[in-house]
Amino acid sequence: MLHVIFYCPRIPGNSGAAIRLSANTGSMLHLVDPLFDMDDAKLRRAGLDYHDLASTRVHGTWEECLGRVPGRIIAFTARAQRLYTQVNWRDDDALLFGPEPTGLPEKIMAHPRVDERVRIPMVGASRSLNLANAAAIGLYGAWRALGFPGGS
Repeated sequence: MLHVIFYCPRIPGNSGAAIRLSANTGSMLHLVDPLFDMDDAKLRRAGLDYHDLASTRVHGTWEECLGRVPGRIIAFTARAQRLYTQVNWRDDDALLFGPEPTGLPEKIMAHPRVDERVRIPMVGASRSLNLANAAAIGLYGAWRALGFPGGS
């Protein structure tokens, strides 16, 4: 099972979309505090009726999250040279994404459990993608590389 980690997400709609993404890919979604109110209407609306179909965990700390992720952790950042398409994905890998306004802090990317940093290519002056869109691109890229196990 692939894992997606949202480190301190700020926008409920993005996490709601990730809940739906998790349900449709069979991946585990990890949300690391601090985050928004989980009862937020935008979260429920974006996740639609997929909350019961998704595997989602909320972790009080980064360290707690690390204890629940078995495989490698691949950090997505615009400040990387390597592309996400150049990773030899494994079925227990975790794709790590940072908060919407700032991206991942250096102290998180420098953690010994973070195996590498990758980026999603964009045209020249672009700074970043929407968090839910970036997670979808990365997760489907990894899942495709693995042959879509469990998919139909």
